[in-house]
Amino acid sequence: MPESNPSNRRGGAGKPAAAAMAPWLGLAALVAVLDQLTKQWVLGSLHPGQAIPVAPFFDLVLVFNRGAAFSFLADHSGWQRWFFTGLAVVICGWLLALMHRHRGERLLPAAFALIIGGALGNVIDRLMHGAVVDFLYFHAGRYGWPAFNLADAAITLGVGLMLWGQFHSNGEAKAEPTPENPR
Repeated sequence: MPESNPSNRRGGAGKPAAAAMAPWLGLAALVAVLDQLTKQWVLGSLHPGQAIPVAPFFDLVLVFNRGAAFSFLADHSGWQRWFFTGLAVVICGWLLALMHRHRGERLLPAAFALIIGGALGNVIDRLMHGAVVDFLYFHAGRYGWPAFNLADAAITLGVGLMLWGQFHSNGEAKAEPTPENPR
């Protein structure tokens, strides 16, 4: 049955919804592919625990994180692998719905795409290795930031852009949709 409002099937600037979302889905795929390529390079170049100093504040390392950010829950028996995999898939689905809703915009769909691509990169790790491959280690003397990867950087950038977009919107309150005034 055709929709009564044809604009619901269209993306921004009169584009079909699929065409409006294609660049953002491409960005998500690019992030996931680049993440996996860098991880494959590290897995082929380093041994677990090995560190290669690159700068006085930065090393390439190979560590496996079985938990979440900052190794949260990493010391548990293995259930967290499936929990974080499922959680990432659910969040990606939610972000895809948000991306569709904001498909005529630029900032928020880009943010969602970065998060989705990063999440998928880490999900692939969990499925293939049972843990996320981390290799970027920044430090100052004996103090260091936990090792992370390109996927984590994309997620962080995406969340930052998402927050920026929310806090720097045009400031107008958006009316709730009604039958007389649908979104």
